[in-house]
Amino acid sequence: MDYSNPLIVQSDRTLLLDVHAPRATECRNALIPFAELERSPEHLHTYRLTPLSLWNANAAGFSPDDAVKVLHEFARYDVPQNIEMWIKETAGRFGKLRLVPAPWIEIPDPKKPAEKIKEEYLYLVTESIPVFKEIGASLVGKKYLTLCEYEEPQDELMKKTLVSEEEKSHCFRLNLTDRGTIKQELLRMGWPVKDDVPLIDGEPLEINLRQKTLGGRDFVLRQYQKEAAQAIVGDKGPGTGFGTIVLPCGAGKTIVGMTVMDLLKTSTLIITTNISAVHQWIDELIDKTNLTRDDIAEYTGENKTIKPVTVATYQILTWRPEKDGPYPHFSLFRKRNWGLIVYDEVHTLPAPVFRVAAEIQAVRRVGLTATLVREDGCEGHVFSLVGPKRYDVPWKDLESTGFIATAECIEVRIDLGEEKEIEYAVADLRKKHRIASENPKKPEFVKTLVEKSPDDKILVIGQYLSQLDELSKMLGCPIITGKTPNEERDKIYADFRSGAIRVLVVSKVANFAIDLPDASMAIQVSGTFGSRQEEAQRLGRILRPKERKSRFFTLITRNTVEEEFGSNRQKFLAEQGYQYRLIRCNNPSELGEVLDGEQLCLN
Repeated sequence: MDYSNPLIVQSDRTLLLDVHAPRATECRNALIPFAELERSPEHLHTYRLTPLSLWNANAAGFSPDDAVKVLHEFARYDVPQNIEMWIKETAGRFGKLRLVPAPWIEIPDPKKPAEKIKEEYLYLVTESIPVFKEIGASLVGKKYLTLCEYEEPQDELMKKTLVSEEEKSHCFRLNLTDRGTIKQELLRMGWPVKDDVPLIDGEPLEINLRQKTLGGRDFVLRQYQKEAAQAIVGDKGPGTGFGTIVLPCGAGKTIVGMTVMDLLKTSTLIITTNISAVHQWIDELIDKTNLTRDDIAEYTGENKTIKPVTVATYQILTWRPEKDGPYPHFSLFRKRNWGLIVYDEVHTLPAPVFRVAAEIQAVRRVGLTATLVREDGCEGHVFSLVGPKRYDVPWKDLESTGFIATAECIEVRIDLGEEKEIEYAVADLRKKHRIASENPKKPEFVKTLVEKSPDDKILVIGQYLSQLDELSKMLGCPIITGKTPNEERDKIYADFRSGAIRVLVVSKVANFAIDLPDASMAIQVSGTFGSRQEEAQRLGRILRPKERKSRFFTLITRNTVEEEFGSNRQKFLAEQGYQYRLIRCNNPSELGEVLDGEQLCLN
């Protein structure tokens, strides 16, 4: 018991972090691998231990003993015994159930009863008799699993999957096509499945990273990029070849994806968020690998070609001509013998794509993201279908080494204009959010920040198009929204990168997968309803390495629902160790003191 320690561990699996205690920063970094931040007010941050947070940690090599050790090291009071037991029991569930190869079985052909066809199956095995009986008695077990005797598979590669004698005694058989579904269903039951079935190699393709880019610059992988790629590929044996990599925006997740391609040397399907991101992937592949433009295809609403490396958008995959009809472009997953699928910005993976992800479990796959937070609560789908977290690095660690920019986060609280007070008072919750977001006082604050920051390249980011149009006209700068034609969008991004324009207004279309390396200031005027995911992406727009400190301003209307949503978005920033400065300004002229670094107090 050490009263100077920063952490209070409670029996309900919540962890309270005293941010003013001497070792608070060290403790926060130690909690990142296995605990989820829930609330981050000024003095005590609340974390929670969840089964998924422990299973992701376990899959990344962070054991339950490691978690318990962290709690004991930083706990102010004795760690409740039930917490230790729960951590070890819950984390220990990962790997209790394993998927392993089964031999082919010959069955009568339904169309030609006199002939036989080969049917492929998998085994679900466990060493635990209680687990075996629980799964067998469940509705999931009765629907998808068949009790069977274990037989060695014939394929030499399949024989490399080790199965213990105890597992052979507790064996279910399932259809190969149910591989993803059974992992989803058992995860819901609290039993994460370890998939140890070898994956297919796919069509070979000689992909090599360059030592110099096409522009003549040296191209050297950073150590964490090598480690992240290797965490996915492993030894190419059972249990490897799939998972999720969590790295900050600006840390080179695209390079990690290309490194995985270099290690596997196979035909690759890359899926990303929008056409601009498609073009960026193609440009990066040509610049940093031996691939030529003839090796790479763009599969979007504008072009639908397929080549050894194909880059597609989630939007085209989830398009369908009728609301309740099939998704015609899902066939892309089967149009080629893919050896690797890269899910870029995997936290945005649309729900319909999870159905395909459940079917194509034999293909190596990697998810790239800055945050595992999903606003729809489908983190479990990412875990079971794309793969658990295999590698991550705290944002502040990369900041300290200069791999991402130093950033300061400042929330500026502004009074609501008097002309809007009555309208706000009688509005419903959604309308209140919009009135607060479009506070007519905000544009003058934006203008002042832009004028007083002549050396910065600035992104003005918002949610509502009418507000963004007004800001674009006032600032005399370009605007990019979902309606901006792709050719024009790419040109504006290029002008911003080159310095031809200094200020750019963008809607949420710029949240994801857009590389604007010289942006050093972001001004957020409005956002969605307290989205941590969105906050991570928007901060990421200004984290590419640069000499000057990056600044992230959020304009919030004081004493409105926007304050509540803003505090929710702060969770992510607090979790990653960023100081979040809160100030109140009555008029734009006070911003000069903020930009000079003087601390203002909230009234």
